[in-house]
Amino acid sequence: MSGVGYRQLWAADPSGWRAAGVAWAGLTEQVDRRAGELRAAGGRLRDGWSGAAATAAGSRLVALRDELTSVAPALIEADQVLAELAGRLTVAKARLADAVAQAGAAGLLVDRSGGVHVDPARSLSTERDGAAAARVTAALRDALDGAGVADRLAADRLDELARAAGTGWASPPPPGRPALDATPTLVHAWWSGLTPAQRRWLIGHEPALVGRWDGVPATDRDQANRLHLGVWREELLAERRELLSRVPPLPLTSLRLRGVAGRLAGLDALAGRLAAGGEPRAYLLGLDPAGEGRVVMALGDPDRADRVLTYVPGMTAGLDDAPGELGRAARVLDRCAALAPGERSAAVLWLDYDAPDSLTEAASAGQARDAGPALHRFQEGLRATHEGLPARQTVLGHSYGSLVVGVAAREHGLAADALVFVGSPGVGAAHATELGVPPGEVWASSASGDVIRAARSADELGHRALLGAAPLAAVLGWPDRTGHELRFGHDPSDPGFGGRVFDGGRGGHTGYWDPGNPALDGMARVVLGR
Repeated sequence: MSGVGYRQLWAADPSGWRAAGVAWAGLTEQVDRRAGELRAAGGRLRDGWSGAAATAAGSRLVALRDELTSVAPALIEADQVLAELAGRLTVAKARLADAVAQAGAAGLLVDRSGGVHVDPARSLSTERDGAAAARVTAALRDALDGAGVADRLAADRLDELARAAGTGWASPPPPGRPALDATPTLVHAWWSGLTPAQRRWLIGHEPALVGRWDGVPATDRDQANRLHLGVWREELLAERRELLSRVPPLPLTSLRLRGVAGRLAGLDALAGRLAAGGEPRAYLLGLDPAGEGRVVMALGDPDRADRVLTYVPGMTAGLDDAPGELGRAARVLDRCAALAPGERSAAVLWLDYDAPDSLTEAASAGQARDAGPALHRFQEGLRATHEGLPARQTVLGHSYGSLVVGVAAREHGLAADALVFVGSPGVGAAHATELGVPPGEVWASSASGDVIRAARSADELGHRALLGAAPLAAVLGWPDRTGHELRFGHDPSDPGFGGRVFDGGRGGHTGYWDPGNPALDGMARVVLGR
């Protein structure tokens, strides 16, 4: 049982490990503060002292600052290790509880050491008792073995960090690296060939590169992007200062200021989620504050999960409302945990494309086509970096995001086991077989109150009435299309498309994630493969 006993696992408190990890990661703030103090001291030194001694002293301060900042990736890594341990223990405890419940249902007792016995108060056949006891014993063993694996993995990674504290956190990698357009598989092979110290050096010295590189593991991208959060925030603050300095203000300055304020609020909310810890742990896999802003964030480590959902939002999505979109992914993940507490699932918000800002833009498939190569690479990267047996990968698109997913699947191929479309205006395909996933793994849902559903009227008069009543329908439904044809192809929630349909409830275009909506269970069951 790998040193983890029944009583140990039953009493284990995963939240304690999570809290310890958050505390380690929180030390990066002290590191940043001390590094800033050293930088300021160096500046004062240069202002009032010159000569060989001053140069030597300045070099020493720079070296101390570099040595100090090199610790930051290791602090974040400690948090990741402890969060992963907590997550694995949570799954093991759920399996343990399920095994005990099985025992009770079968008239068996589990003693304090994990032994399985027949309840003397009940009389069952010896053959049935023996078979039930064997099943419960196997389930208990599975739970304890899972906890033992978690313990060993965490211990090994923490031991490596402890050794690095004595030998040096970081060291420069050898010359040469893959091209920026190299395949995720090639990037991952190169990254895996580096030592932990070399990887930490790249994370600390080139976070902007490492953080967005498909093929680099989620833990390493997360470390790099967390270290770069302050730089991105300063970019937004500088943009705001520049706008405020314009006298007299130029046309649209106020509108741009509101946009900057929204992106700052979104960035701060995401940073707060990263700092707070929580279950599941968040992994920042990419961020860009420019334009409307882009972000890729995972809830749970996708490289170690059994099931991975990639969620692609639709029109108007940007950094300002990324926290809300992340909440939608979280709700699906919560349902996965409720339906399958003994499995590890992760959900990724993939907002790494220029989503349409207006109904006029949403009437064109151009931005979906532009997004296709990036989504293809991201999914390939998830496959390349995943540890152990391949995860079941599901890609879910909402509204215009469903077109992004469909176009990427049809034109580039997606490393996905299932595709899900909700509130779709069409996915750029006439039939599910064009999307390249296994038969029966294209799913769709359209709520009865969704305006896209209303845009199906085959009657021109009905279309005209719709155009006057629903602005969204004005670009998603049009008089010269009839039946089940939508703006971007055959309606994926029509059985004639060749996919499978689940109940979307009675809500509107954004109601699929509302509490109690059956669509939540539908999405979660697809992710779980049930």
